[in-house]
Amino acid sequence: MFIQKPINPDARVAVIGGGPAGMAAALFAAECGASVTLAERNEKLGKKLYITGKGRCNITNMADAERTQANILRGAPFLRSALAAFDARALRSWLESLGLPTVEERGGRVFPASMKASDVTRALTREMEARGVIVMLRARVKSIKIDGGRASGVMLEDGRNIDCSAAILATGGLSYPATGSTGDGYQIAASLDHTIVPTGPALAPLESGAAWVRELQGLSLRNVTLRASWSGRRVMDEQGELLFTHFGISGPLALTLSSRIPGAAGSLEPLSTTLDLKPALSIEQVEARLTREFADNPRKRLDTVLCAMLPERFAKLFPELCGVRPDRAAAQITKDERRKVAETFKALRVPIDRLRGFDEAVITRGGVDLREIDPRTMCSKKIAGLYFAGEIIDADALTGGFNLQIAFSTGAKAGRSAASVI
Repeated sequence: MFIQKPINPDARVAVIGGGPAGMAAALFAAECGASVTLAERNEKLGKKLYITGKGRCNITNMADAERTQANILRGAPFLRSALAAFDARALRSWLESLGLPTVEERGGRVFPASMKASDVTRALTREMEARGVIVMLRARVKSIKIDGGRASGVMLEDGRNIDCSAAILATGGLSYPATGSTGDGYQIAASLDHTIVPTGPALAPLESGAAWVRELQGLSLRNVTLRASWSGRRVMDEQGELLFTHFGISGPLALTLSSRIPGAAGSLEPLSTTLDLKPALSIEQVEARLTREFADNPRKRLDTVLCAMLPERFAKLFPELCGVRPDRAAAQITKDERRKVAETFKALRVPIDRLRGFDEAVITRGGVDLREIDPRTMCSKKIAGLYFAGEIIDADALTGGFNLQIAFSTGAKAGRSAASVI
């Protein structure tokens, strides 16, 4: 357990939002001696946290600082201070002190030992109760009161007010709106003259109008490479897992691509995407394998022979993607046709039409402009006593626990800074 400093009656911190960033902000402000009130619009805390990691809650990632920075797509330089002050090891140690043991899995991913996201919220809630944090549920914030250029209060939609010496906006973004993420914080920040970088879904599934993609619904491919270019510039070349769905593609590779697309809220016309089904083999090696399969099965149909190299459903429609008739006997396949098949194995074009919406996006891209926030304190450069934490800011990362680490780190930084504002 961390040591709480004596209460400072002049340090009154209002936290807006009861997600991971908001709860961390409340606890670290309380640790520093502030009197803390947390306002959450939902009927319970951590509502979005409950569904992270498919209910298991991928809390953080034990990657070193360099790899962590590489996994942050937007805002990496800005976040250096917050992540250095409260990194993955510090977060795990802190959670352990709150009675929440954690475990590390492949890729450095960290989960609660119980594999229950609810236990994370429970531990944080229990500690807030112990620290005297006042939690107001079903308390939707209408605005932040500004006196003499500094935050002095929080006004709720039901008419109640929270007097404060500092306010922390940690309302999240727009992803999974059913959990209460409907962009309230952006509206409040904009009303206080903060710039909002255009928002869009990130870590979202991708839609494809190609009939063959939808025909493969439910098929998962492992150890394939997805390559993508935007207006001729390579934006992705990564190996992993891909899932075909009734609307297009999902799975880790698709989610990563959605976040790597520049200007994802607009047209995807500049995007070119190909799938390498045999990344461990060169095109010559793929062609040699095809030559052997054809020689061993001269009378079999091409789509049947390809079952040795692809899942059956995929093999049945693959010849048409290569421009070769599926009913041709293997012995009848010409050298040029064999080369076409090999080329398609190595670079199958996957048309992508658009991103799925916020209902399915893991995170929001865009948000409060980082140029208007002091990275050393998370304080607004425009209004004294106003702080930001979590998904509301224009910073986001890939899957693997990095986004939750950003939430906890910026929450800790904002809470400590807000408590010392007096």
